[in-house]
Amino acid sequence: MAAAKSDVMRTGPGAGLRRLVLVTLGATFALVVVGGVVRLSDSGLGCGPAGSGLQGWPLCRGDLLPGLELNAIIEYSHRALASAVGLLMIALAVVAWRRLRNSHRGVVWATFTGVALVVAQGLLGAVTVELNLDAALVAAHLGLAMLLLGLLLYVWRGVRPQSGRGGGSGPGGGPALRRLGFAASTVVLCTIVAGGYVAGTEKYGRTDRGESAGAHYACGTDFPACNGGFMPFGQSSLADVQLTHRGFMYLAAALVIALAIGTLRRRPRGREARLATGSIALLLLQVLLGALNVWISDQLELLILAHLTVATLLWMSVAGLALELSPARAGRTEAAGEDRSGARPAGEPVTA
Repeated sequence: MAAAKSDVMRTGPGAGLRRLVLVTLGATFALVVVGGVVRLSDSGLGCGPAGSGLQGWPLCRGDLLPGLELNAIIEYSHRALASAVGLLMIALAVVAWRRLRNSHRGVVWATFTGVALVVAQGLLGAVTVELNLDAALVAAHLGLAMLLLGLLLYVWRGVRPQSGRGGGSGPGGGPALRRLGFAASTVVLCTIVAGGYVAGTEKYGRTDRGESAGAHYACGTDFPACNGGFMPFGQSSLADVQLTHRGFMYLAAALVIALAIGTLRRRPRGREARLATGSIALLLLQVLLGALNVWISDQLELLILAHLTVATLLWMSVAGLALELSPARAGRTEAAGEDRSGARPAGEPVTA
């Protein structure tokens, strides 16, 4: 009996659960990218106009299937992937409850929170469609998706096999560096949400051109300047939206660089080093993509999609680094080795 209990402790979360976490994380990332495709293809109302009620969501033009209209197919594919993420999240919560409720309670509660976020995300998506893709709702929809990704990163940290020294499972990076990690993650998230609001204003048009680009070109093609100034708030409401996004971006860049430098000065190995260097690389690429989106006078859909994709990767990298800098939870069992009582895995021979 004692040997069997030791074997359960040794195996920890299990490879199957870890694979489920990774699949859910990958599907959620894909959902964000497909959501960008929906926006860029003007398919947000592909299943029905604003105010269509249940005929537009969860139905698509009053039918269970979207038919052959391209915008409806794109919008429906986003909904189908969102449903898959919801089912994966429910399965993850059930498996985590069955396997980890006595040893990884924080992970279990995180999976249940994830289920609640998926439900909230679906309902918010329905309201967003019903209210004609309101900019604030578009931004909130994107923000909830980022929170779900961050939550899944927390779950992954709790169930992954630990690699020992240098793998990021040590005592953490100290209070100051942990606070910096939290601040950088928060501001990166705010930058992404503000960018979502910029995207949501497209239907409001702009004054310098007849096209409907909203706050995207509210500063013309100037970057980092804006209409003759650096941060000239008060020129127009759309310019203020663009400048708010830029302001968060400048602050996020400073915090991410400080976080990465502070982490690398500790000469870490493994995950911390990879995430710190990766965050700087993604930040530089993201700033370049953002600048190109402004400098190029015609909107390029692939460039905008790349901007969203790299922003999501940057958020995951910075949030992941902030988690690595946090102390490992006491009582978290490893995928191999001895349990907390010091017992050897079942069936392992005793050597002198």
